[in-house]
Amino acid sequence: MAYQLYRITVLVVEDNLPMMEIAKSLLLTFGVGNVVTAHNGEEGLQMYRKHRPDIIIADWMMQPVDGISFTRLVRNDLTGPNRYVPIILMTGFSERRRVIQARDSGVTEFLVKPFTAKDLYRRIVQVIERPRQFVRSEDFFGPDRRRKLEQSYIGPFRREADFMDTKTRKKIESQKKEGAASLKKIRQDAGLSKGDKFDLDLVDRAEGDD
Repeated sequence: MAYQLYRITVLVVEDNLPMMEIAKSLLLTFGVGNVVTAHNGEEGLQMYRKHRPDIIIADWMMQPVDGISFTRLVRNDLTGPNRYVPIILMTGFSERRRVIQARDSGVTEFLVKPFTAKDLYRRIVQVIERPRQFVRSEDFFGPDRRRKLEQSYIGPFRREADFMDTKTRKKIESQKKEGAASLKKIRQDAGLSKGDKFDLDLVDRAEGDD
């Protein structure tokens, strides 16, 4: 029984257009019902308040507001729609100190670039199946670093036995095809095979050859 991802909205905050297109296309092929995009943390905060996303995927290195600052703004926005929203941070940094910095800002999950489709899907499954308790202190509000399975969780990600209505099913199938076609072109242009990591340098070079 699959997760009913067609019910959710995912916000992608990314200033690199090829990477934004990769993330959006992947989400569509996963069956996500609504994908909203923003080009930096400042715009991302506006989209977060407007669209009330169920998951946010944000890049670390952006201007004028980077992913860490954006996360802190979301976590500390008392008037925002959902301070508890899962935030997956995409970055080329993998050093332990960077991971700690991201965690201490309130990030839920950490996705190192380059990544595969499975890598991104696993992060989404992680925030669905293992939602974190939130903790508050004088200088921090965010997910507890200790993972605990919330047995009573009844959010929009839960597994359900119901089915999409015909109109929604057609919409999601159309979006899946759109995402798959986009990913196919990206892979062909960059010389990638299915299952390869999306190397931004290869994608950028392919974009520059057009």
